[in-house]
Amino acid sequence: MTAQLRPSLAACPACVAGPVEPARPVPEDVQIALSLPGIHCSACISTVERALAAHPGVEDARVNLTLKRALIKAAPDLRAADLIPVLERAGYEAHELDPGALNATQTDRAGRDLLMRLAVAGFASMNVMLLSVSVWSGASDATRDMFHWISAAIAMPAIAFSAQPFFVSAWGALKVKRLNMDVPIVLAIVLALVTSLWETSLSGEHAYFDAALTLTFFLLAGRYLDYRTRAVARSAAEELAALEVPRAIRMEAGRETEVPVAQLVVGDLILVRPGGRMPVDGEIVEGRSELDRSLLTGETLPVFAEPGFAVSAGEVNLTGPLVIRASAVGQETSLHRMADLVAIAESGRSRYTSLADSAAKLYAPGVHILSALSFVGWYIYSGDVRTALNIAAAVLIITCPCALGLAVPAVTTAASGRLFKKGMLIKHATALERLAEVDTVVFDKTGTLTAGMPEMTNLDGMSREDLSIALALAQASSHPLAVSLTRAARAADVEPASVEDLTEVPGYGTEGVWNGQRVRLGRAAWVGATHGGQTSAWLAVGDHSPVGFLFTDALRPGAEETVAALQASGKQVMLISGDTTGAVEALAARLGIANWMAEALPQDKVTRVQALTGQGRRILMVGDGLNDTAALAAAHVSISPASALDAARVASDIVLLGTDLSPIAGACDTAKKATRRIRENFQIATVYNIIAVPLAVVGLCSPLIAALAMSTSSITVSLNALRLR
Repeated sequence: MTAQLRPSLAACPACVAGPVEPARPVPEDVQIALSLPGIHCSACISTVERALAAHPGVEDARVNLTLKRALIKAAPDLRAADLIPVLERAGYEAHELDPGALNATQTDRAGRDLLMRLAVAGFASMNVMLLSVSVWSGASDATRDMFHWISAAIAMPAIAFSAQPFFVSAWGALKVKRLNMDVPIVLAIVLALVTSLWETSLSGEHAYFDAALTLTFFLLAGRYLDYRTRAVARSAAEELAALEVPRAIRMEAGRETEVPVAQLVVGDLILVRPGGRMPVDGEIVEGRSELDRSLLTGETLPVFAEPGFAVSAGEVNLTGPLVIRASAVGQETSLHRMADLVAIAESGRSRYTSLADSAAKLYAPGVHILSALSFVGWYIYSGDVRTALNIAAAVLIITCPCALGLAVPAVTTAASGRLFKKGMLIKHATALERLAEVDTVVFDKTGTLTAGMPEMTNLDGMSREDLSIALALAQASSHPLAVSLTRAARAADVEPASVEDLTEVPGYGTEGVWNGQRVRLGRAAWVGATHGGQTSAWLAVGDHSPVGFLFTDALRPGAEETVAALQASGKQVMLISGDTTGAVEALAARLGIANWMAEALPQDKVTRVQALTGQGRRILMVGDGLNDTAALAAAHVSISPASALDAARVASDIVLLGTDLSPIAGACDTAKKATRRIRENFQIATVYNIIAVPLAVVGLCSPLIAALAMSTSSITVSLNALRLR
C-alpha cells in the first residue's frame, strides 16, 4: 500500500503549490506459515501463540490444531528462520511452509463434486421413500400410478446426476473388456429404473425407484469416505512438499535477486548462504565451506568445499557463503537423475491387486450370471417377460455390492484416522493392505534411524578449562558439531571462557585469543591434529597438543524401541546405508541388527530390495534421502519421515510426521487389524447375499425388503469398521 504525503503549511504560497515528492512505499507485513507436527491440545495452542506473540516483530499468531499449522502476521524484516528457534525453545518442532504452495491445496473440486452428488441422492431418496410409504400403505390404481410417476420424475434426473462416477468407471472398464465393482452397480441401477418405468407405464404394483436411489446414496457415501481418506493424505503430503521453499538467490551484476528455482538456467551464478540447500547442480566459484551430503549419500561427516568443487542439488551448505555456477537445473539435476530408476521400481507395486479388486473379479461375473439365470428360469416357468424381468432386477438390486463398496473405504477411513492421530499419514489407497503383509523391514541409517545430528560422546573425559574455551568458540558458529558441543557443554553447566577477536573461518573452524594465546576449534588439519577417522572437532590452545571432541550420530527418538518391537513381532530387520562401514557397524551393534550393509550406492539399495522381493519377502523400506528413493519405490510398502527429501516423500506410501519412530511398529499391527476388518466385511456381505439372494430368486423380495436389506448390510459394515477406532 502506498501513502501520499500531504503538503505542509508554508509562508510562501509558491512553495505550497510546488510539486510534492511522492512517499516511499510502506513495507507490507509478511505472512509466515509454520508446520507444527507436535501440537495436540488446547494447551499447546496457547503455549505456541504466547511464545510467538512475545517475539519482537510478531503482530499476530494463530494456531490451527486440525491442520497442525501456525499462521503468523509479522514485520517485513522477520523470517521463519527467526521464529523456529523460538518454538524449539518452547518445546515444539517447527518447519517453514511455503504459503503459495499451501494456497494451491485449498481448492477441492473433486470432494465438493462428490459431496454435492451425495446430497442430491440423499434428498431425492428421502422424497421418493415418502411417496413409496404411501404406496405401501395401500394407495392403488390412479393414486398409486401418480405417486410412481412423481417418483420417476424425481429419480431419473437425480440418478443421472448423482451416479455419474459409477457410470464413468463402469464404461471405462467395459471399454477395455474387463469388469470392476461398478459394472454390476450400474447394471442394477439401470435395470431398476427400466423395469420401474415399464411397471409404471403398465400400472404395475411395484417400482424400484426408491431402491435405486438408496443404493446410489449408500455407494456415494462409501466413495466419499474413500476420497476424503486419500484427500487428507494428499493435502498433508502437499504441505510437506511446501517445507522445501523453491526459491534461490541469483547474482545479477553484483546484485542479489531472489527468484523461483524454475527460472534458473545453466550458467547462472547463485548465492547459497550458510544453512541453505543447493537448488541446482554446479561448481563453486567463490567461497569456502563444509557441505552436509547426508540426505543424498548417507555420509554423516561434512565435506570440505572450495572453488572448483562440484556440488549437487539437495546438499546443505553448513558454514560459509558460497557462489556456485549452475551446470544442471530443473529435471537435469541430481534430484531427478534417478527418475527412470524409480519409475522401473514402481512398476512392481502397480501390479498389486487390492482386496476390493480381487473381490470384484469374482463377484461381478457371479452376480450377472445369477441374474441372467433368474430371468431365464422365470421366463421358462411363467412365460411372462414382465415377471421374469422384475425378478432379475430384484436379484441385481439385492445382490448389488453396496456393502462391498463400503467394506474397504469404511475400514481405511477408520484406520487412517487412527494412524493420523499417532503421527502417520497414509498416501496410497492400498498401503494398509500391503503393510499388513510385511515380513522384513529395511532401514536407512542417516536421517532415518539417526537424527542426522551429532551427539558428543567424550564430554566426561574433557577438562573444564578446555570445555570452557571450546564453548566460547563453538557458540559463535552454526556448524552442526559446534552446535552439538555448545548444547553438551551448557547441559554440563560449563561457562564460556573470555575469548576475544572471535572469527569463523568458513570450511575450517573458529579462532580467537584467550589469555594472549591463539585458540582454534575446527578441522584436524587446521589445528595440526591427526584425524582418527571418527567424527570429531579439535581444540588447539597456543602451542599445546590439540584436544579432540568426539561425536556420534544421535538416534532418533523411539529407534531402539521400534527395532526391538519389530523383531519381537517376528519380522526380520535390516540396515542398508551409504555411510562408512565403521559407522554402520557401530549403529547395527547398538540396535541389535545382525544383517547390515554399508557404503551402499542407490543402485545397491534397490538391487538388494529387489533380490529380497524375488525370494518371496514382503519388504517395508524406511528411508529419507535421495539415495533411498528408488528403494522406497521398489519395496512392497515404504515409509519416509516428514524431514525427508521431497523426492523420498513422493516415492513413499506413508509419511511419518514428527521425529519419533515408535508409531511404525504400531502401524503394522493396525494394518493387520484393518485387513482383518476388511475380510470380515466381505464375509458379512457374503452372508447377507446367502440369505437375501434365495428370497430374490424365488420372487419373495419386494422393493421394501431390498432397500432395508441393503441399508442393514451397509450399516453393519460401517459399524464393524468403526471397531478399529
